[in-house]
Amino acid sequence: MSVSLSDLALLIDVAERGSFSQAAALRGWSQPQVSQRIAVLEAELGHALFQRHRRGAIPTAACEQFLGPARQALAAFRQGQEALLAAPPLPRIHLSCLPSLTTPVFGPLLLRLVDAPFEIRCHTDHSPQIMQTVLTGEIDVGFVLKCPAIAGVQVEPLWRSPIVPVVSPDHPLARQAAPLKLADVANYRIAPQYWGQACEELIRRLWLVRQHSSAIHAIQPASAAREMAFSHGFLSFLPELSVREDLKAGRLIRLQIPELPEWLWEVMMAYRSGKRPSTAKQTVLEAARALAADA
Repeated sequence: MSVSLSDLALLIDVAERGSFSQAAALRGWSQPQVSQRIAVLEAELGHALFQRHRRGAIPTAACEQFLGPARQALAAFRQGQEALLAAPPLPRIHLSCLPSLTTPVFGPLLLRLVDAPFEIRCHTDHSPQIMQTVLTGEIDVGFVLKCPAIAGVQVEPLWRSPIVPVVSPDHPLARQAAPLKLADVANYRIAPQYWGQACEELIRRLWLVRQHSSAIHAIQPASAAREMAFSHGFLSFLPELSVREDLKAGRLIRLQIPELPEWLWEVMMAYRSGKRPSTAKQTVLEAARALAADA
């Protein structure tokens, strides 16, 4: 059986208009051409599709049963055509990272990939969720904090960024000679970025020497903690990676507090290797490695 989509469209036009002549006029055909094509279609299907009379054609019961699936088939084909027309001209790759990594990772990474022959979609989420979406293939490359391994997902270290105390240049602590003691800073307004249990240890140490009764706020993401230091006079503790450009430009000042341990923020890159290599994914991985090497 060889029934074409044009046969289905012709059948629907004749049924809806009740006329071979009108269906023929739509196509610039003659009425006998339509009649002949419908006859071939009836032979293919093994059923009479129309009762012919002087005033036109009436669909048979068999035709009425066939019309619904015929319309669905045409609609599905047209939907497929529209999807092809709407499809991006370039391959697409999906990246995801922690909200705190958007500035130090997505921005510089996109600059390195600006001329790459693929489209990039960037998402944010928490590390465990990113690992799961990498595993399922929803995300091609994820940037996460060090977390438990998942079978099937490769995890590659990129940065080990120290947690650093920072203030704005006009903060009183910025004008004091380094190094500082923890007791020297403990009574100021403080809002560290929450980076895990080590942040709780920092707050505990601060309270041991703090005489001020106001709360110490631990906040997320890094951009919020940065804003508290940059615009609102807080002392904040952030991963150096998150404020690297601010420190270089002098928009924030790093304090030296030697008695604190060197707490680290470990950033990893997660991806599936897969049996079929992806040029786009490989390009992203290489760009991220180069970005980490230049840091």
